[in-house]
Amino acid sequence: MALWDRFKESASQMQTQLVAKKNDLKSGAFRDASMAMCALVAAADGTVDPSERQRVAQLISTNEVLQNFPADDLRRRFEDNLNKLTADFDFGKVGILQEIAKAKKKPAEARAVVQIGIVIGGADGDFDKDERAVVREACYALDLPPHEFDL
Repeated sequence: MALWDRFKESASQMQTQLVAKKNDLKSGAFRDASMAMCALVAAADGTVDPSERQRVAQLISTNEVLQNFPADDLRRRFEDNLNKLTADFDFGKVGILQEIAKAKKKPAEARAVVQIGIVIGGADGDFDKDERAVVREACYALDLPPHEFDL
């Protein structure tokens, strides 16, 4: 099986796992960390073009797990995080990783945040090296081993 096919299967399995845990993923820490992760993945290469911003915002609004939260609230949080990253990527990334780290108190939520990052990263058909790298950094912020997610 080609690497991309394995990845697509893995991302699909992660989305299924997320949906199965949907009722456990309702905390503010999970919401905030998820939106920070989405912004981090969207800006992984240091830039965010308008089409990428729109695509990720669309994925957020249609993701079944994130429907536990008001879509307008999620979009605002996502946009706020993106603005931090576009203003100063390196400084913004430090704050974003701190936001993501707040989910580490609950291991199921921490894993779900990483899974959301992988699902968002692979949604365009290419989970590139920059996206993989920022999700790996998020794993470290959450005290999770990246190899658990094939990173």
